[in-house]
Amino acid sequence: MCPKTPTDAPAKQPVETTASETLTRYIAYLRDVKARSPHTIRNYRADIGDFLAFMEQRRPGMPFTDAGRVDGRAYLAALRDRGIAEASVKRRATEVRTFYGWLDGEGVPLGAAPGDSILRLRYPKAPSLLPQFLDDEQAARLVEAPDDETASGMRDRAILELLYGAGLRVSELAGIDMRDLDMVNMQVTVTGKGDRGRIALFGEPARDALIRYRDHGRTQFATGAVEACFLNRSGTRLSVRSVQVIVRRAGVMAGLDRSVYPHLLRHSFATHMLEGDADLRVVQHLLGHSSADTTQIYTAVAQRRSEQLVTDSLARARRVEQRRGRGV
Repeated sequence: MCPKTPTDAPAKQPVETTASETLTRYIAYLRDVKARSPHTIRNYRADIGDFLAFMEQRRPGMPFTDAGRVDGRAYLAALRDRGIAEASVKRRATEVRTFYGWLDGEGVPLGAAPGDSILRLRYPKAPSLLPQFLDDEQAARLVEAPDDETASGMRDRAILELLYGAGLRVSELAGIDMRDLDMVNMQVTVTGKGDRGRIALFGEPARDALIRYRDHGRTQFATGAVEACFLNRSGTRLSVRSVQVIVRRAGVMAGLDRSVYPHLLRHSFATHMLEGDADLRVVQHLLGHSSADTTQIYTAVAQRRSEQLVTDSLARARRVEQRRGRGV
């Protein structure tokens, strides 16, 4: 009897499971194998669960593995009807396609009709909206809004200076430990998207605010040996949500007539850097963008800002000439 060759081995037969059980396995794969962040995992669980519920309502009794591209398009259309932002629709399209790609890689037969593979689902192109930003005067009012005579004010001032002065993401700032700060070289080591580490630079205003917080403010929050830089009243790490509240509250205190959020400071940092003729590649590195294409959008913002300043200056000059002509 001849020994079996590898080709003689029986093919791996997938175990039939419910949509819910399969989603649970996929989430475990994202968490344990792909090491996705808790935020990403929450999005995938909610969004793919929403698609599976949509399919159950659209085609009751049909196996979820039989979903096709037509079903995917119908789902995206339903999202738009519900008023979901285009950027979110794009994300969900990617998540659904990635989920079914994982199923295919696991050997689960996908039963869509020929030519209707959901793996070919294309996401809609999100509109290219220019980022919003604060001008120099607004940014100055914002970072100076907290009362830095109090411990919480020192902390909040340091947070605002660092968000604006280094262009950090809110999650990066919340994750900073004291050992990550280098006051001498004015730099901080942060962990960005995809768990990629980078060194971000900051200027003297942020350094001075951080030193003041470290020496006089943080000691009033810390109840022991705590690694986290920014602490709450309980002496534990400040959450992303808490940082968002601090920034929004500072916007109100500064009297800004707009909603203020951490990423607005990141947009402002990038725009002001490019307005100051900083090299695009340098700004890309400081922001932690993997592609210069992502950073490129800020050049359009800076250009539009420059054009507006010229337009405003011309308008003022015309008004002056008109007043002179009338002998005013």
